[in-house]
Amino acid sequence: MMTNTTNKLHPGSEFPEISVTMRSGEQQILGKAANTNGWQLVLVYRGKHCPLCTKYLNALEQYLAPLADIDVEVLAVSGDSKAQLEAHLEKLDISFPIAYGLTVEQMQQLGVYISDPRSPEETDHPFAEPGLFVVNGEGKLHVVDISNNPFVRPELGTLVNGLAWIKNPDNDYPIRGMHV
Repeated sequence: MMTNTTNKLHPGSEFPEISVTMRSGEQQILGKAANTNGWQLVLVYRGKHCPLCTKYLNALEQYLAPLADIDVEVLAVSGDSKAQLEAHLEKLDISFPIAYGLTVEQMQQLGVYISDPRSPEETDHPFAEPGLFVVNGEGKLHVVDISNNPFVRPELGTLVNGLAWIKNPDNDYPIRGMHV
């Protein structure tokens, strides 16, 4: 019997400080929006080898304006190499920031599921299964969704509408899932 353990991030907890490499080569901390009190949607995707990731990333592009309207920035990241990211960009039509080189240790910090490639044709490294994290302006994890396969991900329209509801001060909506 195989025993796997994963550390899941809990809603309301401080988002881990993880530095990632942007396409430009600059370092950026996940969950730290450029706007001081802004929120950041961090999307962990499987990599270039995943056609469902390509589709999801391209679909996310159409939600950038509504997300900007509610002060939520987007950043996507995978464990791909820079060369894999550059090749993937040929299939992507996105304008949001994208990072590469997420390590297995960083994937474990995020609590995402990690898979090994089925063959060298798929990819050449362990990769993260999908994870979506929304970090609020206080650096706390406000929304989390992780999956162990590429087929289950949040529907983007519902997610964006939900974030608009959460961020509306008239709703006074707390971080959910914090019962201990």
